[in-house]
Amino acid sequence: MLRTLFYLLFVKPLVLVMLGISVRGREHLPMSGPAIVVANHNSHLDTMALMSLFPLSVINKVHPVAAADYFLRNPIIKWFALNIAGIIPLERRMREKGCDIFIPVIEALDCGSIVIIFPEGTRGEPETMSKLKNGISHLLSERPDVPVIPVFFHGLGKCLPKGEVILVPFFIDAFIGEPLYWAGGRQLFMDALVERMHELQKKAVVIDDFL
Repeated sequence: MLRTLFYLLFVKPLVLVMLGISVRGREHLPMSGPAIVVANHNSHLDTMALMSLFPLSVINKVHPVAAADYFLRNPIIKWFALNIAGIIPLERRMREKGCDIFIPVIEALDCGSIVIIFPEGTRGEPETMSKLKNGISHLLSERPDVPVIPVFFHGLGKCLPKGEVILVPFFIDAFIGEPLYWAGGRQLFMDALVERMHELQKKAVVIDDFL
C-alpha cells in the first residue's frame, strides 16, 4: 500500500505533471511478467520516469535492479529502497567470489516480476548513451523465454543529470520498442539490443530536430 501511494502521490505528479512526458510505443510495455525492461541511464529520475509509465495496478510487480552496496548502505535508505522503490539488490562483490550475482533477478523473474535494468550500469553524460554492458545477456541465457523491452528516454538527462541536485523541468519523450528475445548467443543478443536502442535514439533525434 505504501509503495502504491508513493507512486500515486509523488512519482506520477512529478513525472507526468511537473515534467510532462510523451510516450510512443506504449502498447509494447508489459503488463505482466516475467519480463525485463531496459532503458538508457542519464538522470537520477530514470527509474521514477520509467515506473511512472505503468498503471498503479501493475506497480507492485515492477522491480528495478540496483546495487546493494549503494542502496543498502544505511537503514533508512535500505528501508526505502526495499519497501518503497521495490529494488532487487545486487551484491556486486559476490562476483569476486565466483558467485552468480543475478540469482535474485532470476528468482524475481520466476515469480512473475517485471524487472528494470539499466545496461549502461551507471548514469552517463546528459543525453548520451554509453556502451551497454553484457550482464543482461548472461541473464537471458539463463531465462531465454523472457522478453526484453527496450526504452529510450530523451530529455531526462537535462532534468536532473549526474552530479546535479536541482531539478530543471524539461519535457520528456519516451520511446518503447518491440520486445526482443534471446537470439541463441550472448553477442548476438547484445548486437540486437544495441541496434534496437540506437533505432529508438534516432527517433528521438528526428523529433528533436523537427521541433
